[in-house]
Amino acid sequence: MKTVPTLIAPPPWTLKGNGYIFLYHFSKEFVMKNGFLADYQKVGYNGDWVGTIMLVDYQESPVGPYQELLFVPGRCKFGGKKIFTISKIFVSSLDSVTNGIVNWGIPKELANFKVSYLSDNQTKFDVSIDGESFFSAHLKNRSFYFPISTRFFPLKLAQKLNKKLIITTSTAKGKASFAKFLSLKVDEKHFPDISKLKPIAALAVKNFKMTFPIPNVTENFFELEV
Repeated sequence: MKTVPTLIAPPPWTLKGNGYIFLYHFSKEFVMKNGFLADYQKVGYNGDWVGTIMLVDYQESPVGPYQELLFVPGRCKFGGKKIFTISKIFVSSLDSVTNGIVNWGIPKELANFKVSYLSDNQTKFDVSIDGESFFSAHLKNRSFYFPISTRFFPLKLAQKLNKKLIITTSTAKGKASFAKFLSLKVDEKHFPDISKLKPIAALAVKNFKMTFPIPNVTENFFELEV
């Protein structure tokens, strides 16, 4: 694993790969206690009806292939608007860490990923730090796939970088199938323990194409550090 980033790739980015999306209704108590919210997210979070966990295997990106595990607690208020925000995210590439922070204010951290494609509809993800596994999942999806797109539901994220508010509206399309966890183990020291929660929806997405554009940046939005 590299310890020094070697590639700076400004937006827009086009990414391709496969992944899993799990939608949950997280209670406010769960998010405030287990959601790894930054101070600015705690201020704007009042509970929301939906959040998500995503596991992604990016096979193509401007900084090469990498894997990702992220937690979206729901939406927070920014200037009177409620926008989704990422509070915890791990990736397998230091170049992805650096570019994610610099380009979009996404608080990426580095971890080791092992992705095993056991069959056309079963996959295992194992995520670890210093040889210690903290997220291990065995996933299964159905064989029937249907088209999926963010055309009518754009993915909008709001993040903080220094005093800047960075809002990014990404787009994606691919083929989706219903999915489920066959097994799941999570160490809450590193990631929200969702193992005892039941998702309201679960999808496997294959051969997707995603675009992360140049974001909308509001300078000095966070004038007062919280």
